[in-house]
Amino acid sequence: MLKKLLKVLVLIIALVVVGVGGFLGWVQLDGIPKYAPGRIELKVEVTPERIARGKPFVSMLCAGCHLNPTTRQLTGKVMIDAPPEFGKIVSKNITQHPVKGIGGWTDGELAYLIRTGISRDGQYIPPYMAKLPHLADEDLKSIIAFLRSDDPMVQAADVDPPGKTEPSFLSKFLCHVVFKPLPYPAETIVVPPASDKIALGKYLVFGLECWPCHSGDFKKMNMAEPEKSYLYLGGGNQMRNLDGQTIATANLTPDEETGIGKWSEADFVRALKRGFRPDGTLLRYPMDLFTELSDDEVGAIYAYLRTVPKIHNAVLRPPALVAEGDAGRKLYYKYGCVSCHASDGVGLADLRTNLKHYPTEDQLKAWIKNAPSIKPETKMPVWEGLIAEADYPPLIAFVRSLAQ
Repeated sequence: MLKKLLKVLVLIIALVVVGVGGFLGWVQLDGIPKYAPGRIELKVEVTPERIARGKPFVSMLCAGCHLNPTTRQLTGKVMIDAPPEFGKIVSKNITQHPVKGIGGWTDGELAYLIRTGISRDGQYIPPYMAKLPHLADEDLKSIIAFLRSDDPMVQAADVDPPGKTEPSFLSKFLCHVVFKPLPYPAETIVVPPASDKIALGKYLVFGLECWPCHSGDFKKMNMAEPEKSYLYLGGGNQMRNLDGQTIATANLTPDEETGIGKWSEADFVRALKRGFRPDGTLLRYPMDLFTELSDDEVGAIYAYLRTVPKIHNAVLRPPALVAEGDAGRKLYYKYGCVSCHASDGVGLADLRTNLKHYPTEDQLKAWIKNAPSIKPETKMPVWEGLIAEADYPPLIAFVRSLAQ
């Protein structure tokens, strides 16, 4: 009797092993799943008001992944800052080119992809492309209107993305068992009134995709109900800077010791829009600046963050990168230029073109000191009064050495 039971047990274990192995093999071969493409009727009227509203959203939600630093258009790039366990990720050309971009897409196809993650051919796009199920209908229309506009950033560019996405087995596995397409909203979503700061702040935290990065683990996100995500807004998610250094995201809960519980609203506004914490240290990439938001909108985000449950999660900051070499290179690292521009100068903006844009040293110095005074929408921090005057000549000399 015992031998018979053992044989049955062995058989069951063998079947489980074969079944699991077969499933994993199928996942590897099947890749990222496909689904039936959605069909919704939507025609967006492109108005000046919608274009103006859509540009900041595209800048905050799309440009970080799709803006190529060399073309300065949404032609796609290799996402070297994406978590390596998801594989090689290359963002798409989303300019108006009819073949290589989205010029041939309908408004409904774009809206369905942005809401659900399903492309017009049925291909599911994993969560490393932002899905916007919580964005208000009018803001979604504004994004589409801007993508249809005559802004140089979205004009048709006959450019192929620099490579092809190669998802890891983990990405394929998660897309079969955890990450699924989101349902297209059945009800109209509206922007909360400015008078309800907490509701507006929650809307912005959801809509601007703050919560995925600042929660505990990309693999444990709840995209339909963000507040149920692991360590919601408690930080610790592992991301990379432009040189491959791992950086854990910050705890944004109101915990006094490990979060932003001791920050004032003014501290938060300065950090989010100017890039400096209350202690004067620089917020480093992959954290982006949200210069497009008004102080009131940032204040609304702050008001909402004060209401979320405190999470005691001490997130260690990585040590500042230190460079060997000449004085200029050391200063480039000391002041954190390397964070956004990478060691070779080809980061969020391509410093190899600096001579073309700023022919004289005085022009380049003025840009470094206060770029927003020259180009208000720029995301570069104001360095005036923070970089020692004696440091400008060697720093500028190093930046010039990057020029092509």
